Amino acid sequence: MLAPELFPALETSRLRLREITLQDAPALFAIHGDAALMRWFGFDPLPDLTAAENLVKVFAAWRTQANPGTRWGIQLKHDPLLLGSCGLYGWNRNWRKCTIGYELAAHVQSRGYMQEALCVMIDWGFEKMKLNRIEAEIHPDNQASLRLAAKLGFVKEGLLRQAGRWDGRYHDLLQYSLLRSEWLPLLDAD
Repeated sequence: MLAPELFPALETSRLRLREITLQDAPALFAIHGDAALMRWFGFDPLPDLTAAENLVKVFAAWRTQANPGTRWGIQLKHDPLLLGSCGLYGWNRNWRKCTIGYELAAHVQSRGYMQEALCVMIDWGFEKMKLNRIEAEIHPDNQASLRLAAKLGFVKEGLLRQAGRWDGRYHDLLQYSLLRSEWLPLLDAD
């Protein structure tokens, strides 16, 4: 992976994927503090701006951990406002695999932004991280994420019973994966 000081900024026709900074904490809080948006994310909504600032620090620390990851902020090229984020984390170098995660503000959903962002990020993961496998764990009721995973070529492998816990209860998750040999990039899918 690239050195922590060289954050791997990425671009698509409409988007810029860049490092998440403390200036993004209010926008991050607007997303991660929204209970409706976080119902599928895997943890409880953030309670306040301080928690969002701490999340920025957590994402930055991923790049220096033993099983590192990278979390990109998503913005339109002409507007620096954070619209969401996406990332590859839990990188197992020996097995050449990691997990994907993503979320997008409600007011910009259904515009193809996440598919566009994930395409360039997945390309980067297969090329720069030399991944063979990218995993996704998706709540069975998260229809938008299930459709996106299918569009990207992810294959359903099975049900992980009560694998997650948030909102005071256990949640089943569906296990999906995408192999390097199956990846057909959908770049410029506007």
